[in-house]
Amino acid sequence: MSYVDEVLERVIAKNPSEKEFHQAVKEVLESLRVVIEKNEDKYRKDALLERICEPERVISFRVPWVDDNGQVQVNRGFRVQFNSAIGPYKGGLRLHPSVNQGIIKFLGFEQVFKNSLTGLPIGGGKGGSDFDPKGKSDREVMAFCQSFMTELHKYIGADTDVPAGDIGVGAREIGYLYGQYKRLTGLYEGVLTGKGLTYGGSLARTEATGYGLIYMVVEMLKAEGKTLEGQTVVISGSGNVAIYATEKAQQYGAKVVALSDSNGYIYDKDGIDLALVKEIKEGRRGRIKEYIEKKPSAVYTEGKGIWTIPCDIALPCATQNELDLEDAKALKANGCFLVAEGANMPSTQAATDFYLENGMIFMPGKAANAGGVATSALEMSQNSQRLSWTFEEVDAKLHDIMANIFKKVSEAAKKYDMEGNYVAGANIAGFEKVVEAMTAQGIV
Repeated sequence: MSYVDEVLERVIAKNPSEKEFHQAVKEVLESLRVVIEKNEDKYRKDALLERICEPERVISFRVPWVDDNGQVQVNRGFRVQFNSAIGPYKGGLRLHPSVNQGIIKFLGFEQVFKNSLTGLPIGGGKGGSDFDPKGKSDREVMAFCQSFMTELHKYIGADTDVPAGDIGVGAREIGYLYGQYKRLTGLYEGVLTGKGLTYGGSLARTEATGYGLIYMVVEMLKAEGKTLEGQTVVISGSGNVAIYATEKAQQYGAKVVALSDSNGYIYDKDGIDLALVKEIKEGRRGRIKEYIEKKPSAVYTEGKGIWTIPCDIALPCATQNELDLEDAKALKANGCFLVAEGANMPSTQAATDFYLENGMIFMPGKAANAGGVATSALEMSQNSQRLSWTFEEVDAKLHDIMANIFKKVSEAAKKYDMEGNYVAGANIAGFEKVVEAMTAQGIV
């Protein structure tokens, strides 16, 4: 049995119920076979794959808080500190009912390679809770965040572990978390990113993941001798990533015709009115179906189906495994030639395989959505220097980082005779840097 197969078998046996984690590990290791086979004896002797697939630390804790009716509620909190070979742990906090240890481990594992690709000195981690901020009052969200941070603060710090936002964690939640951290530690340091501009946040952080995604798409198209101008784009989601991917795509002359949320999706043949979407989603935290109240020419459809809309480019920006094999087939049949992931692992393995086998241009999330964590690292730099860069400075650095990621991914794929296979390229480029750092530091 090959070393890769041995490790995959062991990961599944040791983590039997964590299917998302299995999926992430399998996707990475399968695409790394060519690299691992060249170094199998050394990697096996150093148990390198076992070490890279095992988090350095998994923290699980109870989060009690009191709701507006005086009832005590109890949620479960997590922080997975996966790998610190190239820097302090860095990765978001997700608040969503679906959160469990397996999902946090999958996200943390992906984060290791994503952070490596940025070229910045940050390791990989992830955290969150099964708390659902939807429908909660500000006071309830504050009560939860303060209780969550009362435990989490023991394990994080500006040079140890720097969390950020993710699904369910925006400016409001980061503010409450940061306030409690400062209150408990007496430290005014850059321990969280995504902070408000008045207390150490970075300009362009809100826009970073969406903008970075489009900068990556521009590089992918450039390699094919194409541009974004005039392309029809479908984007899932309607949070930060989707909104600012739409904004930047429109600036490049693309026509974005669809957005979604967990209830359904809108299709506007004339192109999405972004100001209206921002008013609904950012202004009043409403549902995407409210769009048709002011745009009766648009169509709202309940449930799944956004990937049946004809387009040139598809950008899944909602959540993991939202795009399956049938969706991939529908995209191809309707003229889609390029897919880039704005969310973490939104395409199932079967969908990913379909893209590659059918000549579609595909960039996985660990490369395509790295703009958010890259700008978080830029926020850390500004905090360390007690500086605040302009929006243009941060945006220019973000643009350069995404162009460099594309270059690394493309070159890694070519190096192993897999030109155009950006899945393999992203995994190889991220993996090789982490492995070199781990090897240099000995068995730790």
